[in-house]
Amino acid sequence: MKEKKKSNNFLIQGTILTAASIIAKIIGLIYRIPLTNILGDAGNSYYSTANEIYNIILMISSFSLPLAVSKLVSERLHRGEYRNAYKVFLCAVQFAVVAGGAAALFTYVFAGVITKYVMSFELAVHALRVLAPAIFICAIVGAFRGFFQGYSTMIPTAISQVIEQIVNAIVSIVCAGIMFKYGMSLVAAGGDELLAPAWGAAGGTFGTVVSLTVAMLFLMMIYTMQKSTVRRQMRRDHTEYRESRREIYRILILTILPIVLSTVVYNITNVADQGIFNKVLKSQGYTEAQYGTIWGIYTGKFRVLMNVPLSLASCLAPSVVPTLTAAMQRNNRQEAKAKIALSIRFTMLLTIPCAIGMGALGQPIIRLLFSSTKEGLPLAGGIMQVGALMIIFYGLSTLTTGILQGLGELKKPLINCCIALVLHFILLYVLLTTARLNIYAVVIANIFFALVVCILNAMAIRRCLGYRQEFWKTFAVPTIASVIMAGAVMLVYAGVNKIAGNTAGTVIAILVGVVVYCVGMITFRGITIDELAEMPKGHLIIKFARKFGLMR
Repeated sequence: MKEKKKSNNFLIQGTILTAASIIAKIIGLIYRIPLTNILGDAGNSYYSTANEIYNIILMISSFSLPLAVSKLVSERLHRGEYRNAYKVFLCAVQFAVVAGGAAALFTYVFAGVITKYVMSFELAVHALRVLAPAIFICAIVGAFRGFFQGYSTMIPTAISQVIEQIVNAIVSIVCAGIMFKYGMSLVAAGGDELLAPAWGAAGGTFGTVVSLTVAMLFLMMIYTMQKSTVRRQMRRDHTEYRESRREIYRILILTILPIVLSTVVYNITNVADQGIFNKVLKSQGYTEAQYGTIWGIYTGKFRVLMNVPLSLASCLAPSVVPTLTAAMQRNNRQEAKAKIALSIRFTMLLTIPCAIGMGALGQPIIRLLFSSTKEGLPLAGGIMQVGALMIIFYGLSTLTTGILQGLGELKKPLINCCIALVLHFILLYVLLTTARLNIYAVVIANIFFALVVCILNAMAIRRCLGYRQEFWKTFAVPTIASVIMAGAVMLVYAGVNKIAGNTAGTVIAILVGVVVYCVGMITFRGITIDELAEMPKGHLIIKFARKFGLMR
């Protein structure tokens, strides 16, 4: 029993990180509402453009550090090489300082070139330059988070994410308001009317710099508190083999490189999509303000909402990597298969109802959260309904990419993402130019991209481990329960909306949907008592289900 509990620790740690990420995403969603009100859709497009470029440069320089460090530290800890594990961390910090510093300098110097010639969005330069120092700070934060994750504890990462997002929310809103007013003064002096949202976006991005600084200081404090424990472990290390710094750097770079490339390819779609979208619409006669507003609705409303459920998969992946690495180190293929099955099931149990629910209540949710900016609400609601499937496929593709990396198959995700990316761009261009689907072309092409990655990753996992995913409980039952839930929430919303309005109708419908889905999962035996008991706080769910006669 003790061994079983230990083997499912990754799920508990993943749930801790997921819960923290959901809290952080909810805070992010809440603060994006007043931020959107301040910046408008045009300002949102500048803000999102700067963040997308920042994310790509961050991925190239150091975004993969937490995953790589956790993998390398975990490998050495399971061999009892505590000194080598600590040396990996020290080398990772040095790497972060050099790579993060170089990337930050490059971003600041070439910000104007990137925004003007690559993105066709020149005024996003102010926001991107403000973000440049965050690349350096985030690299150091990543090294610390990877060290803790290598020890299979997600708590420091989870707490730092919540603190980071709270600080980000406060500073972003305050600074966006201040800098928007500054931009308005430039407009009043005869400047371009887009200077106000552009400078407002720059103020909003300053919150990222401040929040990452606070997160870094917090992680350093936790590290200082736990350093005595690490030293005790190193004194107990009686292994003779000592890795040199040169060897660690070589392994670190060889580990990071395929993860970086696959991560960049996987995430570059949004930046490339925007570049293609802007250029095609410009050739079709749209002005910068028009296509900027459309993209602002897509990124500032739809993608912000979509990122909340997507955080479920993105947080479970880091927790499954070190545990899979440990299982493969022990050559325990059955344990690896069990962890893969559990992580995929857990992800699907959460992302399928989120996707179908957001599709059913797309328009009401958009009206509830962004009622103060009525422009573009019908378009945002339509994107929500069409793009809901992205939650499932992006969630599964993110998780399976992490699974392959945990299995040591670092090149496979890169190859799979490259194949999917080429097909994605072909489809996007056809949908934009021939079908003229406008922003819906971007949504459909992204769904297709994630679906292709899911299929290719599943084939790679099967070849590597002989693993076949169970279908009925993992996919079929959650889908059936979610469809029933969707019907229930639409009926409840229609009735309550007529009596009490959109806000009450949406909130009550969501609460009813949660209950209906849970009852459906238990009724259709989509989840058993034993499986519930293994999940965090599962005993409370069992107690509730027995009380209402749903379980014996």
